[in-house]
Amino acid sequence: SAMLAGCRRGLPVALGRALRGGRAVSTSWCPVGAAFDAKQLQQPRGSAAGRETGLFGVPELCCPEGFQEAQDKALQESERLVQKACSTPPGPETVKIFDQLSDALCRVADLADFVKIAHPDFAFREAAEEACRNIGTMVEKLNTDVELCQSLRCLLDDEVVMSSLDPETRRVAELFMFDFEISGIHLDEEKRKKAVNLNVRILDLCNEFLTGAHLPNKIDKHVLPEHIRYNFTAEGNYLQVAGLHADCSDDLVREAAYKIFLYPNAEQLRRLEELLACRNSLAQLVGYDTFAHRALRGTMAETPETVTQFLEKLSDQLSKRTQEEFEMMTKMKMKLNPQNSKLMPWDHPYYSGVLRAERYNIDPGLYCPFFSLGACMEGLNSLFSRLLGISLYAEQTKRGEVWSEDVRKLAVVHESEGLLGYIYCDFFQRPDKPHQDCHFTVRGGRLKENGEYQLPVVVLMLSLPHSTRSAPTLLSPGMMENLFHEMGHAMHSMLGRTRYQHVTGTRCPTDFAEVPSILMEYFANDYRVVNQFARHYKTGQPLPKNMVSRLCESKKVCAAADMQLQVFYAALDQIYHGKHPLKTSTTEILKETQEKFYGLPYVPNTAWQLRFSHLVGYGAKYYSYLMSRAVASMVWKQCFAQDPFDRAMGERYRREMLAHGGGKEPILMVQGMLQKSPSVEDFVDALVSDLDQDFETFIMDS
Repeated sequence: SAMLAGCRRGLPVALGRALRGGRAVSTSWCPVGAAFDAKQLQQPRGSAAGRETGLFGVPELCCPEGFQEAQDKALQESERLVQKACSTPPGPETVKIFDQLSDALCRVADLADFVKIAHPDFAFREAAEEACRNIGTMVEKLNTDVELCQSLRCLLDDEVVMSSLDPETRRVAELFMFDFEISGIHLDEEKRKKAVNLNVRILDLCNEFLTGAHLPNKIDKHVLPEHIRYNFTAEGNYLQVAGLHADCSDDLVREAAYKIFLYPNAEQLRRLEELLACRNSLAQLVGYDTFAHRALRGTMAETPETVTQFLEKLSDQLSKRTQEEFEMMTKMKMKLNPQNSKLMPWDHPYYSGVLRAERYNIDPGLYCPFFSLGACMEGLNSLFSRLLGISLYAEQTKRGEVWSEDVRKLAVVHESEGLLGYIYCDFFQRPDKPHQDCHFTVRGGRLKENGEYQLPVVVLMLSLPHSTRSAPTLLSPGMMENLFHEMGHAMHSMLGRTRYQHVTGTRCPTDFAEVPSILMEYFANDYRVVNQFARHYKTGQPLPKNMVSRLCESKKVCAAADMQLQVFYAALDQIYHGKHPLKTSTTEILKETQEKFYGLPYVPNTAWQLRFSHLVGYGAKYYSYLMSRAVASMVWKQCFAQDPFDRAMGERYRREMLAHGGGKEPILMVQGMLQKSPSVEDFVDALVSDLDQDFETFIMDS
């Protein structure tokens, strides 16, 4: 919607630099590695930890009722700003007022969005949910406020004033207008009412579809052979099937889970069909051919035609390798299960894992002792320090500032610019915590009216095990890579220091937003980087180079087939959000697309699309993962593969890609970094070349 959109143990050097950057320095900072390997963050003497505050230091949020107060303040402030916008002559001031309006609402809505899913206290979650609803209602009202829109339209129509604005201000003005148009503001009253009703219906259908996508299916237990029933949760005479059991070694269990979990639910099918139809109606009502055309405006791809071209070319390049990998999986299945050797969709994840284990014998348990959380955090600190001149420090929190006592607060400090912002690290498992690794913007950065910069605040949420008496928190290679990935988002938030909150940090097109995070995965898989921090927590022994090489190469086993599966999902998403009415049923489209883009047969009486929860948040944009990976791969190979600590490249990366947030067209940022304009073929080549085996490792293993 329009309005919401190595580790320095010697502190004095960095703190001295921070002071020269003109910022006050906290005396409650301590080295980041120690903070995560310690049982409890030691309170520095004389710190303000005893003083009471609210969540994230927002005074009102010391209790759930504070959300009402914060929300009322935001709504009052927005009323004032709407009046100001409507009475201000067209000029740069108009854009500033709109951004202040966006900030006033986002400061409550973004924070509440996080609290409603992550706070352990139900009362806080409920209050946050209510605040989200009320701010959302205000946003709907503003998006259809003709007078407010007119104040922006006057600016956009004034060619003299528009030509005097800098590119970022111009882009932000256009983005606000784009969001107005999505709500049908330019239509007559009857059509505008229809657009509002469609938006409301779409929101409801999205929530219903998400809930339905995760509901288990039940089956009479007598239908299944007795020896496999224990794999599923019993409920009287029924068994609950809540997932695909993709890692189970028993072929029959995986087959049963696949056929039962994906059995079509008539109500969920109706929801999906209505959701796709409503999205299409809304897009056409506000002037687009299809929902995909509307969703892709302003992205790196720009049009559905480009996305389709990208997916088809990538599929062509992958098909030969994919078929070879499917043949390898088939041979493995034949070896382990001679009676039934035909490769089916429920076999792909399992047998690719078997092949990986057979070829490289990657036991996560062998790697975990080298990846203590503290060591990994020091590794990130060392990397950011060398690449960007940035250090991470753990800062003592005040009472009431965090929602769980194991949350750590990091200050992000630049060697000359000083404090850049804060990252709250909610890293550890706890009951009822969502099992997803994600990055939340809690407060966006912006240039305030008094000339100061509003510091960004983000949360990184992981689900890591707690430390034990005998060992610190130890990460598997996958957990370590996820930590680097999420920290890539956090650095984007810290360094996307735009003038306007509406385009700060990760508030940018979806197909660009994943580039900084995926790029960090390349650093996490480079021995020169890993060697800086991976030490056995007991002996201090470094992780041997061949273990890192084998780990990286193991990820390439069956990687073409894995990528082909992603191409299939992305193609399905494009067709569903393309021309309507759809040629046939969503299930028939699934079958045809699976045969064209995947290669393993469709299983009758299944409807995988009803479990495709990404259709909600990534409608028409599922391709973004692949395109972002292509760009990250090109940036890595061209700019960092030779020297992952190259400071000049780090500064170029900050200047060209991170600094603009969403305030510049994404393809221009990519051009600035690569110093050329990449074609669809370049994107495809980058992804395919990542699948090639490393000759040196292959020889070593042979």
